Amino acid sequence: MGQLAPSVRKEPPLYLLAGIGAIFAGLTLVTPFAFQAGGDNAFIALAIPASLLTLMATRVAERTPSNRALLLIFGIGIMLRIYVLLFDPLLSTDVFRYIWDGRVQAAGINPYRYFPGHDALAHLRDATIFPRINRADYAVTIYPPVAEFFFLVVTRIGENVNVMRLALLGCEAVIVILVILFLRRMERPTTRVVAYFWHPLPIWEIANNGHVDALAVALMMLGLWVALTGRAMRGAVLIALGALVKPYIAPVLAPVWRPWDWKMPLAVIAVIALCYFPYLSVGSGVFGFLTNGYLTEEGILSGDDLWLLSIWRLVFGAHRGDVVAYVAVAALILLFMTLLITRRPDRTIASSLADTNMLLLVVLLLLSPNRPWYFLPIMPFVALCGGAPTWVVSIGAILLTNELYWEFHIPKLVIKSILFGSVLLACAWSVRDAYLQRTANTGRS
Repeated sequence: MGQLAPSVRKEPPLYLLAGIGAIFAGLTLVTPFAFQAGGDNAFIALAIPASLLTLMATRVAERTPSNRALLLIFGIGIMLRIYVLLFDPLLSTDVFRYIWDGRVQAAGINPYRYFPGHDALAHLRDATIFPRINRADYAVTIYPPVAEFFFLVVTRIGENVNVMRLALLGCEAVIVILVILFLRRMERPTTRVVAYFWHPLPIWEIANNGHVDALAVALMMLGLWVALTGRAMRGAVLIALGALVKPYIAPVLAPVWRPWDWKMPLAVIAVIALCYFPYLSVGSGVFGFLTNGYLTEEGILSGDDLWLLSIWRLVFGAHRGDVVAYVAVAALILLFMTLLITRRPDRTIASSLADTNMLLLVVLLLLSPNRPWYFLPIMPFVALCGGAPTWVVSIGAILLTNELYWEFHIPKLVIKSILFGSVLLACAWSVRDAYLQRTANTGRS
């Protein structure tokens, strides 16, 4: 995977990287118009090849002089982000809910109390934001408190889409800086940042769609940096704040925790309680639409959209209590992995990042999300670790794009089988390669 043909590899690396960047930029420039004409299928047809070009660019960038290569990488990456900002969000309307939640809080109203269409909020409606809020007529906000703090602060600067997206691009800048710092600390080429900066997933899901997952990933990466450079407690607090933006960040606490260290769990619990405290006037309603509807809509409670369980049901049929059994088994798997990670005797930054990468891959496999932006936490590890499973899941996530429905649409189970089946095959291939490498090293010694 990622090996370039010998004839291609002989080209001067910087020129080759520039050529790949030009083709990649061309695909990105035409994507909005293709999407408007052909919907999701047209978007996917352009974004997948663009992702493969990013993979090729990463291989070339590793052998390109860093100063000029970084100028090229950042020049193209920044230019494309400015370009996609010119278009309204193509693939999601979530950013309009962010702005609404900030407006509601600024009016002194708990965002977990009323859904946007409630009469109590009629005086806050406008013709720009309110009409584009999804689930406006029945769902209170789904977002945890740190996300809500962020919405409030950003909307005090400006209650519009571009201000929110620029704020999230600021979060992405933190991610990119930390990726470079980690690469330097591990003595790997900093030009590998191209794997993140040119990848279509963050370009579209952050710069264009403006997903708050950028804040969650920034806090996750900052927490890992702080923890892995000697301040584990502070790092755990930052990761906990990230989990209070998007809860699926929470397992990342495992690589920074030490067995029998009870101070860290207590600190995390205290941070969670403190962040939820300002919203407790609605009682259990602080969990918002997440527990009251989202888990049902996304097929989690029924198990219909849990890929592994769906495959099991396809073979053996559905049985009463199989969702509970699946959740129990998934929890045991994550607990076992956590124990293995926390008891690793030879922790280094590289091994801790690899463990985090593996843990996130397993979480994504078990939860099998329906939306591509849920895969954004894996994106920094495409640059940092770069294994076949990570590349496969980052590219395959694009297949989950489903904002516009046209005549030809592949069933969700088939799409997820392609995505997660490919990830499992990539994992098996990586294990095989590692085994052969270990055998070869043993033979030489």
